[in-house]
Amino acid sequence: MSKLDELIAELCPDGVEYRKLKDVTEMQRGTSLTKKNATEGIYPVVSGGTEPAFYCDIYNRENETITVAGSGVGAGYVQYWNEPIFVCDAFSIKGKEGNLTKYIYYCLSNMQDKIFATKTGGGIPHVYISSIENFVIPIPPLPVQQEIVRILDNFTELTAELTAELTARRKQYEYYRDLLFTFGEDSGVKWMKIGEFAECYAGATPPTRKKEYWDNGSIPWMSSGEVNLGQVYDTEKKITQLGYDSCSTKMVPANTVVVALAGQGKTRGMVAITRISLCTNQSLCSIVPNGQVKSDFLYYYLKTQYQNLRLISSGDGTRGGLNLKMIRNYLIPVPPIEEQERIVAILDRFDALCNDLTSGIPAEIEARQKQYEYYRDILLSFKEVKA
Repeated sequence: MSKLDELIAELCPDGVEYRKLKDVTEMQRGTSLTKKNATEGIYPVVSGGTEPAFYCDIYNRENETITVAGSGVGAGYVQYWNEPIFVCDAFSIKGKEGNLTKYIYYCLSNMQDKIFATKTGGGIPHVYISSIENFVIPIPPLPVQQEIVRILDNFTELTAELTAELTARRKQYEYYRDLLFTFGEDSGVKWMKIGEFAECYAGATPPTRKKEYWDNGSIPWMSSGEVNLGQVYDTEKKITQLGYDSCSTKMVPANTVVVALAGQGKTRGMVAITRISLCTNQSLCSIVPNGQVKSDFLYYYLKTQYQNLRLISSGDGTRGGLNLKMIRNYLIPVPPIEEQERIVAILDRFDALCNDLTSGIPAEIEARQKQYEYYRDILLSFKEVKA
């Protein structure tokens, strides 16, 4: 029997009381503050998002505090703090009557979806104290709360360590990637335009109003947003043969490098590589190399060229765009095939470690998160007894 089981058997064998949040916590609204009216400092300003809105030189909460974002996309997002912060467009929660703030936090994080569901408002969603103050949570005796917090803290600390390791590995990966693609004048590496060793194609989009072009389609059709996948093993949408024949899109083979010519926000200039044969929309350029350049070498190199690709885009800001001529004229270092393969092998190992959702650090983080959520659900499930 675990220590927690022993404590429950001794202190609350018949269950625990469930009480309203407002009865076991202190809930307090934030104070309005704009970046324009604040002096830059070290204290996080908690507002409507999942990250600090900015940092200022004053704070209005210190020590342990739970915050719930008040408005915007992140309205209802629950966070735990154990440092001075400034609560702005949010509200704070602290345990009272001897109840642990950290225990309350774990209860609320276990109810995150329920809290999100309380969002109100037409244009900008809001969550208020009144939205959740009548939620009920189990209130076991203090020793039981302490043991639950200890167990769950162990899970979150391990996840934090893995996340820190992932951050360090990604920085290491970027460092070695940049180093591997640095070729001096005496390296003997030639530079070639993409159009000299590859075919470049733009795709197209069948008319979306034609259901017969889309319904029950089987031909993978890649949209601009899917460059975020990096390596594309499937597409969200499929088109029919009729849809394919209706437009100028073109099937490209597996291991084609794809560059976003246009797209909202950060999409333009991003690069992916297909692992299946597919066709694309008109905002993507498909690059099919010949034998002089390995597709994976080109993929990894172009990933280092994101900022440069955006700089050569026509237009200004997010309205700029790349075109096939720009891509064909873009210069690429072309070392011997053996060197390309060596570079790809090194970067493949780094990429798997940093990004693979089945075997790398992200997979371990995801597994730990699921394990944490599983035990959190169990640990916070008590039989209810009436007061």
